Parts: sequence; C-alpha cells; structure tokens
Amino acid sequence: MWLVSLISYIDRNTLALLAPTMLAELHLSAEQYGYAISAFSLAYMIGNPLWGWALDQYGLRRGMTMAVAGWTLASVSHVFVGGLAGLATARAALGFGEGAAFPGGLRTVVQTLPAASRSRGIALSYSGGSLGAIVTPLIVTPIAVWWGWRAAFWFTGVLGVSWLLLWSVIGRRPEIQRVGAVTDADVSRPVPRIGDRDVWAYMVLYALGALPLAFILYGASIYLHQALGLTQAQIGAVLWIPPVGWEIGYFFWGYVIDRALTGESGGSARRRRLMIMAGLLGLPLALAPMAPSAAAVLALLFLATFAAGGFIMLAVSFATSVYSTASSSLISGLGSGAWSGVVALVMPSFGRLLDQHRYDLAFAIVAACPIAGVVLWSWLRRGEPPT
Repeated sequence: MWLVSLISYIDRNTLALLAPTMLAELHLSAEQYGYAISAFSLAYMIGNPLWGWALDQYGLRRGMTMAVAGWTLASVSHVFVGGLAGLATARAALGFGEGAAFPGGLRTVVQTLPAASRSRGIALSYSGGSLGAIVTPLIVTPIAVWWGWRAAFWFTGVLGVSWLLLWSVIGRRPEIQRVGAVTDADVSRPVPRIGDRDVWAYMVLYALGALPLAFILYGASIYLHQALGLTQAQIGAVLWIPPVGWEIGYFFWGYVIDRALTGESGGSARRRRLMIMAGLLGLPLALAPMAPSAAAVLALLFLATFAAGGFIMLAVSFATSVYSTASSSLISGLGSGAWSGVVALVMPSFGRLLDQHRYDLAFAIVAACPIAGVVLWSWLRRGEPPT
C-alpha cells in the first residue's frame, strides 16, 4: 500500500512538475491547466467513495488490481494528448482509478493491524504519496530533459505494471484475500451516512486542512517559473523539498495522535488543540510572495505541507473514532473525495490568479483555509458528545 500510494503520486505529480514545459508546447494557460486539474479532481472525488465501497464489499485483491491497471493505462495515455480536451480526458481517467489508493491503504491498515498502532500504520501507508511527490522531480526531470516530457509518462506506465506483478504475489496473503467485515470491527458504532453532521465535519476538516497540498503540488512549479524565473531543470532540482515536510508530517502527527488520543478521556479537547496547532503552522505560507529568495519560499512550502499532513491524520483519526472500522475504505474515500471536490472547484481560480500574477491573494487564501476548516469542524460538532 505504501508502494501503490507512492506510484499514484508519481503518476499525478509528473504533470505538475512538467507543467511549464507542457503548457508551452500545448499552448495552454495556467487557467486552462487548472481546468485539467479540475477534471482529475472531479473524477477522483467520484472514484474515492466508489472504490471505498467496492473494497469494503469485494475485497482488496481484486479491487486494487482493477484500479491500478486502469490508472496505469490512463497515465500512459498522456503520451498521446495534443490539447486541453485530450489532457482533461486523460486526467479524469487517471483520477478515477487513483481514487482507490488511500481507501485501499486504510482498509489494509484496519485489516492487518491492532487499533493501538493504526495511526502509525495509516502514516506509513499514506506516506508513499508524500514520498512520491519528493522523488518525482528527482526521477522524472532527467527523463524529460533527455527524452522529452512524453517519455516521462511511458515511465509511469512501467511503474504501474511493476506494482501489478508484485501485487499478484503479495495479494495471495490470507489477510489480504479476506472479504467482508474487519475481524475486530466495532459493530456498536455506526457506518458513515451522508446526512450525519460528523461525516460533514470530517470531510470539511480533511478538504480545507489539506487544501494547501493541492496548491503546492499543482501550482508551485508555475509560481517558481513565473515569479522567480527558475527553469524546468532548476525546478526539478528543488521541488522535492516541500513534500519532505508532508512525509515527516505523516509520521510525526501519527505518533502524536497515537500517544495523545488513544484510550484516554478528554480526547476531543486535545484533538482540537492539535488542529489549532497545525492551522497556525500553515499560516506563514501567506508570506511566500514576500520571501526574499527561492530558498525562503521552499522553506514556507515545506512548513505548510508538514501542517497539511497533520490535518489528514487528524481528520482520519477522528472519523475512525466515530464510525465502525468495517467501513474503513468508505471513510477514507469520503475524506479524500471531499478534498478532491474542493480542489476541482478552486484550481481554475488559482490558475487565473497565477496568470494575473496575483500571488499575494492566492497564497493568502490557501493559508487561511485550514483555520477555516477547524472553525467549521467545531461548528458542525457543537453539542456532540466527546469522541
């Protein structure tokens, strides 16, 4: 699951990394690029809960095989795009398939690990995504420089096929082949339903708390090129730095959550304090347009991704404390699907702001979103018993 989340983020971040080169060759603006990102995000939003439900019902082995095979074909299809329509179609197909990555990871955690170590298990499973964002510039940039950007998407196809071969062996393990309810699932807790306030609190916290990740992953290369004049090769040499904060954040926050929120009273108050702490750590991102150097910008992006990783861990730990782990894949799908839906709505607007060089406004909005998520989570949970 760590590997599959790593490959999924290499697949999606290849476009984000190569955006300056691809947009120039395909004659697209940053706003049009935002629409292509929206196509991915809308399909990802739909795919997450659908794959989550399917994995809960039909099992990990078959579900993940179908999902990874589908998104591998979609990733390779980028080789053949010639304009916005083709790019948006390829991104949508990729997004739908990748909707299985995090639901599959969470399902595996609750199916194979005891409750006391699941936050760290989630951190490990999910951290492949942040590591994928780290290694993409280091691996893909040389391929694109030497053989062109289309060769980079052939490479992502090879990664997907390699994982499928590995999964054909590992997927035979009995705990992976098991279908149906998790053995230790707490059946006394409800399954998530769209009318529950707690479901909306979870989705809002996940979507707004992790929104800076989308802006940094999809927009950082364009900002570094437009505002600071970095070339494609220079961008590839430094764009691995911000996701390191995300990677560290998963393990730091996973450890803190397991220590602070498991098996003790007062968990809701401590959870809220951790949310506020993560929100405050993300606020300096608003200062990025005033930073004196590219190094300072990268440091602010690093801090923002570290905080965003905390919001993902806090949101998922909240949802799994409220709802039965028998619905673990659906829980994951609702969170990452909500995040993707918000990304689909806002990325064209962020692209327009980048086209207009309104960097101050774009960074300020992104930095404020996690705090807004904490406020809305608290409002939706008013009057609820402590978790």
